[in-house]
Amino acid sequence: MLRVLMFLIPLALTIYAFIDCLNTPEDEAKHLPKIAWVFIILLFWIVGPIAWLAAGKQRTPPQGGRTPSEWHRNHRTQYVAPDDNPEFLASLREDNKKDEALLKDWEADLRRREEELRRREDEQGSKD
Repeated sequence: MLRVLMFLIPLALTIYAFIDCLNTPEDEAKHLPKIAWVFIILLFWIVGPIAWLAAGKQRTPPQGGRTPSEWHRNHRTQYVAPDDNPEFLASLREDNKKDEALLKDWEADLRRREEELRRREDEQGSKD
């Protein structure tokens, strides 16, 4: 049992450090590029993960006693509801203008074709 633990604990530490390194943004990796840290973690089985956890990542104290997840920290202020997003509303107005212009062109083409048909019918009616 002890032999298994001596193998599983470093393996779990390596897996944890590897996943943590992969999920860390490039600008938060300290001292070395992130790819170098990945190789150190995988090649130096026990020392690599400990080095990553001790010195490889910028660790900031949680604000307000909470630790926001990576996704929330990066995306909280970037996404806005569509009805509050001025860029989205402007794109809808632009699409609406394009659709209205296309509809007007179709209506004008339809009127032109109807007039041509009436002229043809009038010409055929006067010939007969």
